[in-house]
Amino acid sequence: MMRWALLAALLAAALAHAQSRTEDEAGDVSEVDKDRASPLRERVRPVTGHLLLMKGRFEVAPGVGISIKDAFFTKYQPTLALTYHFNEDFAASASVGYGISIVSGAAQICTPASSGMTAGCAAPTRDLLTSKNAFGQGGLNFGAELQWSPLYGKIAMIAEKFLHFNMYGAIGPQFLMYGPNSQFTVGGNVGVGFRWFINRWLTVRTELRDVLYLEKFGESDGQTSFRNQLMMHLGVSMFFPLTFEPG
Repeated sequence: MMRWALLAALLAAALAHAQSRTEDEAGDVSEVDKDRASPLRERVRPVTGHLLLMKGRFEVAPGVGISIKDAFFTKYQPTLALTYHFNEDFAASASVGYGISIVSGAAQICTPASSGMTAGCAAPTRDLLTSKNAFGQGGLNFGAELQWSPLYGKIAMIAEKFLHFNMYGAIGPQFLMYGPNSQFTVGGNVGVGFRWFINRWLTVRTELRDVLYLEKFGESDGQTSFRNQLMMHLGVSMFFPLTFEPG
Protein backbone atom coordinates (compact mmCIF):
# COMPACT_ATOMS: atom_id res chain seq x y z
CA MET A 1 0.00 0.00 0.00
CA MET A 2 2.79 2.44 0.88
CA ARG A 3 4.50 1.70 -2.43
CA TRP A 4 1.36 2.61 -4.41
CA ALA A 5 0.88 5.78 -2.37
CA LEU A 6 4.49 6.84 -3.06
CA LEU A 7 4.09 6.18 -6.80
CA ALA A 8 0.88 8.21 -6.86
CA ALA A 9 2.58 11.16 -5.14
CA LEU A 10 5.52 11.09 -7.57
CA LEU A 11 3.15 10.93 -10.55
CA ALA A 12 1.15 13.91 -9.26
CA ALA A 13 4.31 15.97 -8.79
CA ALA A 14 5.50 15.15 -12.32
CA LEU A 15 2.15 16.15 -13.81
CA ALA A 16 2.14 19.44 -11.86
CA HIS A 17 5.66 20.29 -13.07
CA ALA A 18 4.75 19.50 -16.67
CA GLN A 19 1.63 21.68 -16.47
CA SER A 20 3.60 24.59 -14.99
CA ARG A 21 6.21 24.36 -17.72
CA THR A 22 3.53 24.22 -20.40
CA GLU A 23 1.91 27.38 -18.99
CA ASP A 24 5.26 29.19 -18.92
CA GLU A 25 5.95 28.25 -22.52
CA ALA A 26 2.44 29.28 -23.48
CA GLY A 27 3.04 32.64 -21.83
CA ASP A 28 6.28 33.08 -23.78
CA VAL A 29 4.56 32.23 -27.03
CA SER A 30 1.81 34.70 -26.18
CA GLU A 31 4.38 37.51 -25.79
CA VAL A 32 6.01 36.52 -29.09
CA ASP A 33 2.63 36.55 -30.82
CA LYS A 34 1.91 39.95 -29.27
CA ASP A 35 5.17 41.36 -30.58
CA ARG A 36 4.53 39.84 -34.02
CA ALA A 37 1.12 41.49 -34.18
CA SER A 38 2.34 44.85 -32.81
CA PRO A 39 6.15 45.13 -32.49
CA LEU A 40 7.60 46.87 -29.46
CA ARG A 41 9.17 49.55 -31.66
CA GLU A 42 5.64 50.51 -32.79
CA ARG A 43 4.10 50.38 -29.31
CA VAL A 44 6.89 52.53 -27.78
CA ARG A 45 7.36 55.67 -29.86
CA PRO A 46 11.06 56.39 -30.56
CA VAL A 47 12.51 59.87 -30.07
CA THR A 48 14.51 60.51 -33.25
CA GLY A 49 15.11 63.24 -35.80
CA HIS A 50 15.45 67.01 -35.66
CA LEU A 51 12.51 69.36 -35.34
CA LEU A 52 14.46 72.07 -37.19
CA LEU A 53 17.38 71.88 -39.61
CA MET A 54 19.62 74.94 -40.03
CA LYS A 55 21.83 74.09 -43.03
CA GLY A 56 21.66 76.72 -45.78
CA ARG A 57 19.22 78.96 -43.89
CA PHE A 58 19.39 82.51 -42.59
CA GLU A 59 18.51 83.28 -38.97
CA VAL A 60 17.22 86.72 -37.94
CA ALA A 61 17.38 87.24 -34.16
CA PRO A 62 16.08 90.33 -32.35
CA GLY A 63 16.70 90.39 -28.61
CA VAL A 64 17.70 92.37 -25.55
CA GLY A 65 20.69 92.09 -23.22
CA ILE A 66 21.37 93.25 -19.68
CA SER A 67 24.75 93.70 -18.01
CA ILE A 68 25.63 91.71 -14.88
CA LYS A 69 27.42 93.14 -11.81
CA ASP A 70 28.08 96.52 -13.39
CA ALA A 71 29.50 98.90 -10.79
CA PHE A 72 28.36 102.24 -12.22
CA PHE A 73 26.00 101.69 -15.16
CA THR A 74 23.55 98.87 -15.83
CA LYS A 75 23.23 98.51 -19.59
CA TYR A 76 20.04 97.43 -21.35
CA GLN A 77 20.98 96.57 -24.90
CA PRO A 78 18.53 95.95 -27.77
CA THR A 79 20.25 93.84 -30.43
CA LEU A 80 19.64 92.45 -33.90
CA ALA A 81 21.70 89.59 -35.34
CA LEU A 82 21.82 87.97 -38.77
CA THR A 83 23.32 84.48 -39.00
CA TYR A 84 23.98 82.19 -41.96
CA HIS A 85 24.29 78.46 -41.23
CA PHE A 86 26.77 76.58 -43.43
CA ASN A 87 25.57 73.29 -41.94
CA GLU A 88 24.16 71.99 -38.64
CA ASP A 89 27.44 72.70 -36.83
CA PHE A 90 28.97 75.96 -38.11
CA ALA A 91 27.63 79.44 -38.85
CA ALA A 92 28.76 83.05 -39.30
CA SER A 93 26.93 85.94 -37.67
CA ALA A 94 26.89 89.75 -37.63
CA SER A 95 25.08 91.85 -35.02
CA VAL A 96 24.34 95.43 -34.03
CA GLY A 97 23.25 96.76 -30.64
CA TYR A 98 22.90 99.90 -28.59
CA GLY A 99 23.62 100.07 -24.86
CA ILE A 100 21.15 102.18 -22.86
CA SER A 101 23.03 103.01 -19.65
CA ILE A 102 21.16 103.44 -16.35
CA VAL A 103 22.94 104.37 -13.09
CA SER A 104 23.16 101.06 -11.25
CA GLY A 105 23.58 102.28 -7.67
CA ALA A 106 25.90 99.37 -6.90
CA ALA A 107 28.74 101.77 -6.07
CA GLN A 108 28.65 104.72 -3.68
CA ILE A 109 30.66 107.93 -3.48
CA CYS A 110 32.01 108.67 0.00
CA THR A 111 33.22 112.10 1.12
CA PRO A 112 35.37 112.76 4.21
CA ALA A 113 34.43 115.30 6.86
CA SER A 114 35.52 118.84 6.00
CA SER A 115 34.77 122.37 7.12
CA GLY A 116 31.05 122.62 7.70
CA MET A 117 30.33 119.20 6.18
CA THR A 118 29.93 115.75 7.67
CA ALA A 119 31.36 112.57 6.26
CA GLY A 120 28.98 110.30 4.38
CA CYS A 121 28.30 108.10 1.39
CA ALA A 122 25.63 108.36 -1.30
CA ALA A 123 24.78 106.80 -4.63
CA PRO A 124 26.36 108.74 -7.49
CA THR A 125 24.29 110.75 -9.94
CA ARG A 126 24.55 110.48 -13.71
CA ASP A 127 26.06 113.97 -13.93
CA LEU A 128 28.76 113.05 -11.43
CA LEU A 129 29.60 109.78 -13.19
CA THR A 130 29.69 111.53 -16.55
CA SER A 131 31.96 114.30 -15.27
CA LYS A 132 34.34 111.73 -13.77
CA ASN A 133 34.28 109.64 -16.96
CA ALA A 134 33.15 106.53 -15.04
CA PHE A 135 33.60 103.10 -16.59
CA GLY A 136 30.87 101.16 -18.37
CA GLN A 137 28.75 103.77 -20.11
CA GLY A 138 27.70 101.94 -23.25
CA GLY A 139 26.76 103.05 -26.74
CA LEU A 140 26.52 101.75 -30.29
CA ASN A 141 28.31 98.45 -30.98
CA PHE A 142 28.83 96.00 -33.82
CA GLY A 143 29.99 92.40 -33.71
CA ALA A 144 31.02 89.57 -36.02
CA GLU A 145 31.47 86.00 -34.91
CA LEU A 146 31.73 82.34 -35.78
CA GLN A 147 29.32 79.91 -34.11
CA TRP A 148 29.74 76.21 -33.40
CA SER A 149 26.76 74.08 -32.39
CA PRO A 150 28.11 70.78 -30.99
CA LEU A 151 25.01 69.61 -29.10
CA TYR A 152 21.40 68.84 -30.07
CA GLY A 153 19.08 67.48 -27.42
CA LYS A 154 15.50 66.90 -26.31
CA ILE A 155 13.76 67.23 -22.97
CA ALA A 156 10.71 65.06 -22.29
CA MET A 157 7.59 67.06 -21.49
CA ILE A 158 4.01 65.97 -20.76
CA ALA A 159 1.75 63.97 -23.13
CA GLU A 160 4.68 62.50 -25.10
CA LYS A 161 5.86 65.97 -26.13
CA PHE A 162 9.53 66.92 -26.34
CA LEU A 163 11.32 70.26 -26.12
CA HIS A 164 14.09 70.35 -28.73
CA PHE A 165 17.17 72.53 -28.22
CA ASN A 166 20.75 73.01 -29.29
CA MET A 167 23.75 74.56 -27.58
CA TYR A 168 26.27 76.77 -29.37
CA GLY A 169 29.46 78.65 -28.66
CA ALA A 170 30.47 81.95 -30.30
CA ILE A 171 33.66 83.98 -30.62
CA GLY A 172 34.60 87.06 -32.62
CA PRO A 173 35.64 90.74 -32.64
CA GLN A 174 33.50 93.51 -31.16
CA PHE A 175 33.51 97.15 -32.33
CA LEU A 176 31.99 99.51 -29.79
CA MET A 177 31.60 103.08 -28.62
CA TYR A 178 31.61 104.01 -24.95
CA GLY A 179 31.57 106.96 -22.58
CA PRO A 180 29.85 110.35 -22.82
CA ASN A 181 31.94 111.27 -25.88
CA SER A 182 31.27 107.99 -27.76
CA GLN A 183 34.91 106.96 -27.96
CA PHE A 184 35.63 104.08 -30.34
CA THR A 185 37.46 100.88 -29.40
CA VAL A 186 37.88 97.34 -30.66
CA GLY A 187 37.55 94.30 -28.41
CA GLY A 188 36.21 90.79 -28.53
CA ASN A 189 33.35 88.70 -27.28
CA VAL A 190 32.91 85.06 -26.35
CA GLY A 191 29.63 83.46 -25.49
CA VAL A 192 27.54 80.35 -25.04
CA GLY A 193 23.86 80.08 -25.86
CA PHE A 194 20.86 77.83 -26.33
CA ARG A 195 18.15 77.74 -28.99
CA TRP A 196 14.82 76.38 -27.75
CA PHE A 197 12.88 75.23 -30.80
CA ILE A 198 9.20 76.21 -30.99
CA ASN A 199 8.54 74.91 -34.50
CA ARG A 200 10.38 74.46 -37.81
CA TRP A 201 11.28 78.14 -38.18
CA LEU A 202 10.98 79.81 -34.75
CA THR A 203 13.18 79.54 -31.64
CA VAL A 204 13.74 81.26 -28.30
CA ARG A 205 17.40 82.13 -27.66
CA THR A 206 19.18 82.53 -24.32
CA GLU A 207 22.83 83.60 -24.18
CA LEU A 208 25.62 84.49 -21.77
CA ARG A 209 28.32 86.68 -23.30
CA ASP A 210 31.56 88.23 -22.10
CA VAL A 211 32.60 91.43 -23.89
CA LEU A 212 36.30 92.26 -23.48
CA TYR A 213 37.80 95.64 -24.36
CA LEU A 214 40.07 98.48 -23.20
CA GLU A 215 38.42 101.67 -21.95
CA LYS A 216 40.32 104.95 -21.62
CA PHE A 217 39.72 106.83 -18.37
CA GLY A 218 42.40 109.52 -18.41
CA GLU A 219 41.80 112.15 -21.09
CA SER A 220 45.19 113.81 -20.58
CA ASP A 221 47.52 110.92 -19.81
CA GLY A 222 45.77 108.24 -21.90
CA GLN A 223 45.40 105.67 -19.12
CA THR A 224 43.26 102.65 -19.97
CA SER A 225 41.44 99.97 -18.04
CA PHE A 226 40.64 96.42 -19.16
CA ARG A 227 36.88 95.85 -19.15
CA ASN A 228 35.33 92.42 -18.72
CA GLN A 229 31.58 92.92 -19.20
CA LEU A 230 29.18 90.01 -18.69
CA MET A 231 25.85 90.23 -20.54
CA MET A 232 22.72 88.07 -20.38
CA HIS A 233 20.67 87.99 -23.59
CA LEU A 234 17.11 86.86 -24.27
CA GLY A 235 15.44 86.90 -27.67
CA VAL A 236 13.76 85.02 -30.46
CA SER A 237 15.02 83.94 -33.85
CA MET A 238 13.31 83.23 -37.17
CA PHE A 239 14.74 81.00 -39.89
CA PHE A 240 14.41 81.74 -43.61
CA PRO A 241 13.30 80.07 -45.76
CA LEU A 242 10.52 78.96 -43.42
CA THR A 243 10.67 75.36 -44.65
CA PHE A 244 13.56 72.97 -45.20
CA GLU A 245 14.23 69.67 -46.90
CA PRO A 246 15.17 66.84 -44.49
CA GLY A 247 18.74 65.72 -45.10
